[in-house]
Amino acid sequence: MSVLDELTQVLAQRKSEDPDASYVASLHAKGLNKILEKVGEESTEVILAAKDADSSAGKKAVVKETADLWFHTMVMLSELDLSAQDVLDELAHRLGVSGHDEKAARDT
Repeated sequence: MSVLDELTQVLAQRKSEDPDASYVASLHAKGLNKILEKVGEESTEVILAAKDADSSAGKKAVVKETADLWFHTMVMLSELDLSAQDVLDELAHRLGVSGHDEKAARDT
């Protein structure tokens, strides 16, 4: 089982737990807008860390902030009854397709 599969299972389980006992449950209890705020916040933190990633410590910060972003993105997916596998399937579909061609197909 991959880390993403394992995390998907944990998030699904915690979604229905007591919000006072689970951070994930508390996010779900607050609703999609709160989850999206966290995704936005973590996105900004990734950008700021990447701007300072010219050292070993800076690169470690990028990894940690990206892990936070992925985690909160997975919480968002869970809230929307989607999973990491849905995203991986889309990425697999795009493999071998030029980025320019894929973007042009979306714009039509």
